[in-house]
Formats: sequence, C-alpha cells, structure tokens
Amino acid sequence: MAIGTVFLVGAGPGDPDLLTLRAARLIGQAAVIVHDGLVEPAVLALARPDALLVDVAKRRAHHTLPQDQISALLVRHALVGQDVVRLKGGDPFIFGRGGEEAEACRAAGVPVQVVPGISSALGAAAAAQIPLTHRDHASIVSFVAGQCKGLAEQDWAGLAGAGRTLVIFMGVKTAPHIADKLMADGLAPDTAVAVIENGARPTMRVLRGLLAGLPDLVEQQGVVSPALIVIGAVTRADDAALVTTALGAAA
Repeated sequence: MAIGTVFLVGAGPGDPDLLTLRAARLIGQAAVIVHDGLVEPAVLALARPDALLVDVAKRRAHHTLPQDQISALLVRHALVGQDVVRLKGGDPFIFGRGGEEAEACRAAGVPVQVVPGISSALGAAAAAQIPLTHRDHASIVSFVAGQCKGLAEQDWAGLAGAGRTLVIFMGVKTAPHIADKLMADGLAPDTAVAVIENGARPTMRVLRGLLAGLPDLVEQQGVVSPALIVIGAVTRADDAALVTTALGAAA
C-alpha cells in the first residue's frame, strides 16, 4: 500500500482570501484535514464534502489531544494511504509546532511537505495598518511567545526599545507579567503598545495604549485570544481613525 503524504499547511491569520493558492488547492483535495482552533470556518468550508475534519484545538489549560498524539494521528492516517492536511493558523513553523510534527513524520517514514502561510503577526499587523518595520521608527522586529514555561527566566533584554518592534504571541493571560518584565529590563513605561484581537477577521479590534497600562487595557477591554501584542513606536497612529481605543497612561 502506498503511503500518504502529510502536508503542514499555514492557514494564515483568518481571512480565506489570504491563503496561498497551494494551500487552498490542498484543502480542497485532502481526504483528511487535522486542524487547530485558530482556523476560520470559512477556510474549512473549502474542504471537499467527504473529507474527514479532525479538530485538535489547543486551548489554555486544555488540549483536545496532547502533541504526541496529534503527531501519531497524522502518521496513522498517512500509513494507510491517505494524504493529510495538517492545517494551522498563521504559519506552521512560527509557534505552530510544525517542526515537531515534521520530525515525527520523518521518523515514521512518512513523506512530509510544508506549505507556508502568512504569519498571524504579519497578517494582523497589516490589517491593523501597523508597519512592523519603518525607516523612522524600527529596523528590527522580534517575535516571542508570551505563554510558555520559564517566561520569567527568559532574557528579553534588547528585544524592545528605540528602533525595535517586539511582537508577542499568546500574551493575553500573561500581560501583567510581560509589562513588569519589560519595564524591569529598562523599557520606558510610556512605550507605545497595541493589542490586535482577531487580526484580519471581521471582528478585529485594534487597541492602543502604553506599556504601563497594558494589563488594564487587556482586562478593561475584555481582550480574548487570538490576540497579538505589538510593542514599539510603530504602533502610534497619526490618523485618529486608526485608533480604536487608547488606554493606559503611564503610572
């Protein structure tokens, strides 16, 4: 029996129009689609009618399947001859655990291909009209995860400040720790920040404020995931129409 192929496919930030042509084609052809919780229903609607859709959403403190079982699921379907699309929000190799799944497939002798997607950082920032780099404000951009083991011990020194933009994934629940950590590392309390909730989706909100007020901004506005935190001068908006909410005066 021929072995199927596992395709690690980036679904982009949410809008199905932002899928790559190859991603859209593979979604429409796959016998099995294993998807996470950040994939929009409009993207899943591109699947063929008889496709098996498996939701393996990871949510805070609750995983439908542990990561090793997700990898085993991909391998199991491929070994019986089915092509599998592992569909992930954003890009599969940016905080998507795609690297772990690719390793598991290769270890089992299953062919694996990676189809990159628009990272949620790039797609959400573009939808919010926040340039992550700008000749006047930032020539360096860094991506970090705000929800991970050992957050307090991580060294973020130099990732934010003059001439730099810091993009934080999965930072809603840890916003108070993030603000304290960055200010303890010397970042000014009045550093500009933006929170992009549901980036590139119809329900997108762009909330602007200052670093010292980041925890209050998240709490008072009821921010929920998926959301990105962007820190740096690029988040300031000259056009008042772009400022959805401005909170968080420096303490």
